[in-house]
Amino acid sequence: MGAAQDYIHQTRIGAYFYKARESRRLVLLIVAIALLLDNMLLTVVVPIIPEFLYNVRHPEHSATPIQQTTTPWAHTGASHNSTELTPSDVDYQSWKKHQELVKENVEVGIMFASKAIVQLITNPFVVPFTNKVGYSIPMFCGFVIMFFSTIIFAFSRSYMVLFLARALQGIGSSCSSVAGMGMLADRYPDDKERGNAMGIALGGLALGVLIGPPFGGFMYQFVGKSAPFLILACLALMDGCLQLLILQPGVTVPTEDATSLKTLISDPYILIASGAITFANMGIAMLEPSLPLFMMDRMDAEKWQLGAAFLPASISYLIGTNLFGPLGHKMGRWLASLVGLSVIGLALILIPFASTPNHLVIPMAGLGFGIGMVDSSMMPELANLVDLRHSSSYGGVYAIGDIAFCLGFAIGPALSGNLVKAIGFKAMLTGIGVVCFLYGPLLILLKNPPPKTEQEKQEAKHLVFDSEKTSVKYADLDDQY
Repeated sequence: MGAAQDYIHQTRIGAYFYKARESRRLVLLIVAIALLLDNMLLTVVVPIIPEFLYNVRHPEHSATPIQQTTTPWAHTGASHNSTELTPSDVDYQSWKKHQELVKENVEVGIMFASKAIVQLITNPFVVPFTNKVGYSIPMFCGFVIMFFSTIIFAFSRSYMVLFLARALQGIGSSCSSVAGMGMLADRYPDDKERGNAMGIALGGLALGVLIGPPFGGFMYQFVGKSAPFLILACLALMDGCLQLLILQPGVTVPTEDATSLKTLISDPYILIASGAITFANMGIAMLEPSLPLFMMDRMDAEKWQLGAAFLPASISYLIGTNLFGPLGHKMGRWLASLVGLSVIGLALILIPFASTPNHLVIPMAGLGFGIGMVDSSMMPELANLVDLRHSSSYGGVYAIGDIAFCLGFAIGPALSGNLVKAIGFKAMLTGIGVVCFLYGPLLILLKNPPPKTEQEKQEAKHLVFDSEKTSVKYADLDDQY
């Protein structure tokens, strides 16, 4: 009886795991958690790295801000050799700190951009890899790479090691995003269900962006620099265990051939929609390395405030994406994106006028809301353009959308440091705000994009027919010889 009961028990456990492995909701949960953790790691460094690097290189400034001297300014007759500081001493140290922060903008900007740049470079290699082995192995590889990247972040204390960790994250992100979205598309063949599933997964992305900065700033100030990364590493380990249990990584060759991107990339309407995504996200990407340093320089902000500054943008982004997902379809996605770019431009111009962290709440909320309007409108519009002008295969066009997003987060931080150094923080944000205003009218072309004409369809058919005739001709020649 005992053996029989054990057999029944094992059979029930096996049936439970089989049912769990066939559950699309669990697969969706795994992908959503992977995107959540990836974007938490992406943004948790925003309030940590600039201040941490500055304190490592200038430990004499890490204890107290310049203004908080131990001696009142009234003691102007003190000797320069004494411990008391005169107003001129304080002014010089403030100027010196300002110059050091401006210089650090360049290095931090390049570090933040490295993740998106490496992700762009890695994507062309990940796509054929998934075509050969399926989605589960690249997905698990993404977890492993992200786990090691998080551990490196936790214990590194030099710029080059932090740079390596950030670049390594780009490889893991490429594996997770490409394989994760491909896995959802494979598990949800119905278009409506697929859209809902990807919306939930992207909600995990938005939640990671929302939680990352305030979580990083709070943990950094009150617990330590390693704490937020170790917590993320533990959460990533849990997601990896779920992948081993549910996905069981193994080689599964996809049945469908890969879709070429050449025709989609050459479509001007798809390029316009993708450009809107790039410019909408470039402003917030420029702020990631420069805003914490601006707040340290002009506001003497606390560590937790460096991360909390991005909280209004994240909350309003969630509101904007959920509101303009259905509303954009009613009012016209081109119009929703045009208004969104205008809101982004205005918010970017207003941010440099803030003199305290509280002054940043309204412009940062407007910035996040505008980005939410553009993202939630242009992502569905990309699929609509494919339906209207091409065959209904969405993998390629969403790869272009992901590239557009990565370009914004690659170009933005890379330019940020050099632009702040050359023209200043205010001029940089004013410039990108004006670019958003100028790009907006191009979206009018998406109001009624022309469908693929019958002549173009016939030409495509003739090309296929000609290629088939050529193949037959060469086959006949081979038979003769």
